[in-house]
Amino acid sequence: MLRIAVPNKGSLSGPATDMLREAGYRQRRDTRELVLADPDNGVEFFFLRPRDVAVYVGSGTVDAGITGRDLLLDSGADAVEHLPLGFAGSTFRFAAPAGTVTEVAQIAGKRVASSYTTLVRTHLAEQGVEPAAVVHLDGAVESSVQLGVADVIADVVETGTTLRAAGLEIFGEPILRSEAVLIRRAAVDEPEGLRVLTRRLQGVITAREWVLIDYDVPISLVDAAVAVTPGFESPTVSPLHNGESAAVRSMVRRGDTNRVMDALYDVGARGIIVTSIHASRL
Repeated sequence: MLRIAVPNKGSLSGPATDMLREAGYRQRRDTRELVLADPDNGVEFFFLRPRDVAVYVGSGTVDAGITGRDLLLDSGADAVEHLPLGFAGSTFRFAAPAGTVTEVAQIAGKRVASSYTTLVRTHLAEQGVEPAAVVHLDGAVESSVQLGVADVIADVVETGTTLRAAGLEIFGEPILRSEAVLIRRAAVDEPEGLRVLTRRLQGVITAREWVLIDYDVPISLVDAAVAVTPGFESPTVSPLHNGESAAVRSMVRRGDTNRVMDALYDVGARGIIVTSIHASRL
């Protein structure tokens, strides 16, 4: 069976479980379960610490896994990103006391604190910047400057509120834009069953990002309406019984739904209905 590592806790755990369940796989009901077999789908799930997922995948202990792009790159494991999953987005950035550092080059000779030391060292080396030290901390990185442990920090930034409260400000370009990703072992053939898992997860992503829109429009206005809803590939256009109108079905990005409905109405479409997509294979 295909062996898949899944985060057992933290911000990645719940969304990863939800996505796998939407993809038709069994998922654990008790968080104390560490292994779950799903023989009907030919897979076995192993619930591991998020930071350990890439290590197990890279060693070949499991065939694939779900983790964060930041955790994958920081692990140094022999694993590669296979499919971005579209959730748990975050931005990884440098920050320092307000007015003290304004660009990455000024990090040279300074102490940098982070929970992602491998990622930071690699990024600074690529920039040709040599810090005095890269200090590993497991949490509360934003306090390290005030406590005298570091001069600069590198951490995940969402709103920046926590950093500002600690008297820090962001500088430089983002080190990394991260999200949840499906990973597999590097430099080996894809394991049997991974293509099915990939198609299923892609189907969930599509179902979350797109909706179906149906509407009626006079035949003379079909071209104008279709220009508004070009669809994923091309819309379906069917003549109505009255011979004067057509029924159109198309896929539309979920975030554009109301704008598209307004545009269709202005064109002359009526009976506009939007339906969620439960699953898909494209």
